Amino acid sequence: PEDTVTGSFASFISAARPEHLSQTVRQRSKRMILDSLGVGLVGSTTRVFDIALRYCRLYSSVAVSSVYGKPGVKLSPTLAAFTNGVATHSMDFDDTWHPATHPSGAVLPALLAASQMIPPSTKPNGLDFLLAFNVGLEVQGRLMHFSTEAHDIPKRFHPPSVVGTLGSAAATAKLLSLSPAQCCHALGIAASLAGAPMANAATQAKPLHVGNATRLGLEAALLAARGMEANPLILDDIPGCSGFSAFYGVYRPKPLPAPGQHHEFLLEKQDIAFKRFPAHLGMHWVVDAALSVRNLFINYAGSFSPSLIRSILLKIPVSKYINRPFPSSEHQARHSFQFNACAALLDGEVGLGSFSESSIQRQELRELLDKVVVEHPEDNMANFDKMYGEVALLLHTGDVLTGKCDTFYGHWRKPLSKESLLKKFRSNASHVLPEEKIEAIITLVENLENLSDSSQL
Repeated sequence: PEDTVTGSFASFISAARPEHLSQTVRQRSKRMILDSLGVGLVGSTTRVFDIALRYCRLYSSVAVSSVYGKPGVKLSPTLAAFTNGVATHSMDFDDTWHPATHPSGAVLPALLAASQMIPPSTKPNGLDFLLAFNVGLEVQGRLMHFSTEAHDIPKRFHPPSVVGTLGSAAATAKLLSLSPAQCCHALGIAASLAGAPMANAATQAKPLHVGNATRLGLEAALLAARGMEANPLILDDIPGCSGFSAFYGVYRPKPLPAPGQHHEFLLEKQDIAFKRFPAHLGMHWVVDAALSVRNLFINYAGSFSPSLIRSILLKIPVSKYINRPFPSSEHQARHSFQFNACAALLDGEVGLGSFSESSIQRQELRELLDKVVVEHPEDNMANFDKMYGEVALLLHTGDVLTGKCDTFYGHWRKPLSKESLLKKFRSNASHVLPEEKIEAIITLVENLENLSDSSQL
């Protein structure tokens, strides 16, 4: 029934039309698509991507969908979605929203794979693709707003493995033009396939969370299209019987208004955070704070001289899985406040090369890590909308130099410029594509509404 929460979501997915997307929503979502493609392309150069691809090529299924960074390689739609999802999150370089999740990586690979699967006579156009992408974003955002727990840096479930799976199902259901009843069942099926524990953060298993979200959401929509049914109240709060509420301690769902006059897409109200370097979002606050205090230090001493530093004080929010004093692998380093602050201090930047084994094991970096002391001020909340990073250098002279960041460049309050986003995309894509193909993708995404066949993307 449409008067249930789940029914309202299903009706919204089915009823959404291109004219419901404002110009702001279209532009912001196209920026997300371009960034996610670039992140996926550079992610196709990683070891964890190679492992996932070798696994998927064990299966001799219908190979119709393309794989990031591998010309001529095609897999089944679901395995292509999985592999490309792994690539997108392989470096933790993908976009982030608030409440916390990685929205594009859970949706875009499913839509790319599905668009190549659909017969030529019914191929969705670029505007259909853009609409489906935004439906997937909207479902994720609305679900996260049902729980106050979701507003803080997560402790139990990795958000894209939860809301991302249902976002992928919703987006694919829209692209496949499923009926409201089928959309409802797709959400229910996806809920049974969702969820991954935070304990696998900072390991090679974490990119699987995004790979599974986009793949399993696609599978849920395909199963619903073929008649599989699920609980039609999966998003509702039913006492004594957990549905989607199983993922959150506090859960207060609300119906989703019908698209049109009384509905505004969440992307209209809040932009997305794009990362300038491949690490957990929390690292971007401490890196900007560290770069700020490094400049003060150079003005003070004439150059950056670690021997003048007695200790390094980090003021960061409490979040166990990103408080890692001595990371020993690239994935741990991407999730370490201490490592990212010290790498920024030592090198004056953080980039792709910062997370190589040789960079992580440098003696001078280890010596800086030995000097780090961590404090957790009560006013520094583990929340991507409210947290800050502060780095203070306590010198042997007794002087103290301090850098602080409450909004890094790339945060939704301080978005990347078009020039910065294009620079990031070109840099990422150049690892696997020639210049002419890179520019062709930029043109395709910028003119996505005019694309007659979305599978060309």
